[in-house]
Amino acid sequence: MSDPIYLDYNATTPHDPAVISAMRPFLETHFGNPSSGHVYGQFTQDAVKTAREQVARLLNCSPNEVIFTSGGTEANNFAIKGLAFARSDLGNHIVTTQIEHPAVMEVCAWLETQGFEVTYLPVDETGRIDVGELEAALLPETILISVMHANNEVGTLQPIEEIAALAQRHEIAFHTDAAQSIGKVGVDVRALGVDLLTVAGHKLYGPKGVGVLFVHNDIILEKFIHGAGHEMGWRAGTENVLEVVGLGTACEIIADDLEKHAAHLNGLRDRLENTLLNGVSDIRVNGHAEHRLPNTLSVSFKGLDAEDILAEISDDVAASAVAACHSGEVRVSHVLAAMKVPLEWARGTLRLSVGRFTTGEEIDRAGDVIVKAVEKLKVGREV
Repeated sequence: MSDPIYLDYNATTPHDPAVISAMRPFLETHFGNPSSGHVYGQFTQDAVKTAREQVARLLNCSPNEVIFTSGGTEANNFAIKGLAFARSDLGNHIVTTQIEHPAVMEVCAWLETQGFEVTYLPVDETGRIDVGELEAALLPETILISVMHANNEVGTLQPIEEIAALAQRHEIAFHTDAAQSIGKVGVDVRALGVDLLTVAGHKLYGPKGVGVLFVHNDIILEKFIHGAGHEMGWRAGTENVLEVVGLGTACEIIADDLEKHAAHLNGLRDRLENTLLNGVSDIRVNGHAEHRLPNTLSVSFKGLDAEDILAEISDDVAASAVAACHSGEVRVSHVLAAMKVPLEWARGTLRLSVGRFTTGEEIDRAGDVIVKAVEKLKVGREV
């Protein structure tokens, strides 16, 4: 039996073969510590430098604005905590949204226990914030705005350029979590106007356990990992050369081929969406019709449980549910709740995300499998 069709690229991506090839020598041969002055250290130091330049090229920033981290979660922690404590003498208020990833939501919740105040902005039914409501939420004590670039569940893109312009007018730092958008849409930090931006390696065909925090040259953060002066003094700890090299290569691939890749994703996503819309009744697509990632399809089936659908298709399709049942109680994702998706729809929501290695044949087969599974479950419900 063949492996299930993988439609969970928003959870993680497989390594690109070129990434594996670039990493292999650093697993087998090049073991030197980048901080060492001898030839072994110099070789790995040069490799880290090249990777930093590759990331900077993709983001359109200076290499000295690229800080390597252990992943997107650490980058978000560093950005939000680091900025909050660095500017605590100026204020204690942070603005974010109700649909952020837990790597932002939980950081903000922890900061509330440390004396900071956080405003969680609502979103409309498409998952977008109102920039006017954001401006109205600003206080003299506001020191940071953190709004994700793209939502990981429904794919909705936020008006980052407008938010950045607002933040600049009010002299407030602006952070965006771009873990889901890198590699799917253009992410140019100069064009976006952000001060801080998060990248996660495993979301863009690179390795797990490595990420990046872009820090604009004008921004100062309070360090929270102390030790030697690695990463230009920002983050202590010997660089994970193997994975840094992999991330750099992944960024180089994206920089060279983003437009073609995005078109591929968009075509497959639309093909799957049309199959489901034409094959199933009582179905709705969640998120913004225009401002959304090209690879992400959040779809709800009225009156069904997503876990039942996933169980029915598990031999053929690997996807994600965004609602879970614990002790008989259905817990709907905070994203769908914020978008006010009714429970009878929300509990039957699947996230289907395509990627670089998805084929049209796989999409057609997956669509047929999902349609048949949904129809079978609907018949069973009516009996």
